Amino acid sequence: MYVVESTGGAIACMLLSLLLLGTWPAILTLLERRGRLPQHTYLDYTITNLLAALIIAFTFGEIGTSSIDKPNFMNQLAQDNWPSVLFAMTGGIALSLGNLATQYAWAFVGLSVTEVITSSITVVIGTTLNYFLDDKINKAEILFPGVGCFLIAVCLGSAVHSSNAADNKAKLTSFSNDYEDVSAIKDESVSEETYANKAENLENGTVTKEKAKFGTADFLIELENKRAIKVLGKGTFIGLAITFFAGVCFSLFSPAFNLATNDQWHKLKEGVPHLSVYAAFFYFSVSCFLIAIILNISFLYRPVLNLPKSSFKAYVSDWNGRRWAFLAGLLCGFGNGLQFMGGQAAGYAAADAVQALPLVSTFWGVLLFGEYRRSSRRTYVLLVGMLSMFIVAVSVLMASSGHRK
Repeated sequence: MYVVESTGGAIACMLLSLLLLGTWPAILTLLERRGRLPQHTYLDYTITNLLAALIIAFTFGEIGTSSIDKPNFMNQLAQDNWPSVLFAMTGGIALSLGNLATQYAWAFVGLSVTEVITSSITVVIGTTLNYFLDDKINKAEILFPGVGCFLIAVCLGSAVHSSNAADNKAKLTSFSNDYEDVSAIKDESVSEETYANKAENLENGTVTKEKAKFGTADFLIELENKRAIKVLGKGTFIGLAITFFAGVCFSLFSPAFNLATNDQWHKLKEGVPHLSVYAAFFYFSVSCFLIAIILNISFLYRPVLNLPKSSFKAYVSDWNGRRWAFLAGLLCGFGNGLQFMGGQAAGYAAADAVQALPLVSTFWGVLLFGEYRRSSRRTYVLLVGMLSMFIVAVSVLMASSGHRK
């Protein structure tokens, strides 16, 4: 099997993983904003997510000759390594629950802030656990100041969400007041012929509606009418609660994977080799797939957050955006695999630097979805502060990289 051994190779894996893991959330957000049910999207996504793990296992996991110390992927499937397998599957369940929760958090909190908060919580809890599990191979004097920067980013992210929610509320209130004022004015100078012409244009379909601009009240209303998850009028607490739950789930999957591949608690029998990254990632992805299938099929018939009911038959026939959901699953699967390959070489605490993915997600959020357009000055100041703190935190975390013996 192929093993990443150098720190440079590990950092290259992390950077590529960062790009992939920062892009797939934007694709799922786009589908939800176009009205596709998140249950349908996640079922598609989870299929190709498992496919990515299989591709990695049967390529990188089978390169070269197998040995007793470094068995190839297929050889490990027959070994008595169930304690490590269970750790890997526990990590997969945690990741699946986190990804499932973020699907709904993106609608309530926005792509940028959701990713910053969940990633920062992941680093604060997960990186601390990985530091001790990895026998402190990362530089503590550099690592923990970086963790502190992530903690500040969490606070700033919550403030950005609250400020932006207040901005949107003010836009909608102003829009409502202006609409009432205009409705109260009756223009008696408009003739019956004018109304007849308007009626004729509507009938012929020649009336064109101007596209709402990003950040306006018209845009917010238009988005609410199209999207699958309705969020206007709902409090900020719901979105933040879902986001924090997702962050806690994300913080546990990497330490569980670390235990699966390095057996720090000595659960394997003597002489049984540690689970390779590729075998662990396979079991990890299988459990992620199973929990996603079970929960999302149940959500088809018993949806949450007032989503419309669906059925498995309706899901199978829904090809609107399916290719994009398949692409998102592949991006996430390869991104996670690269993160674990880099973590095995440089330490999983340093590999958590891929939690810089909100920098990529924010780029897509602003470019594709117009997040924070026409917001208040206070929101912009908080947003810049949040992203600046994030850049500092990620740089410090990468600088703490060690080397596993």
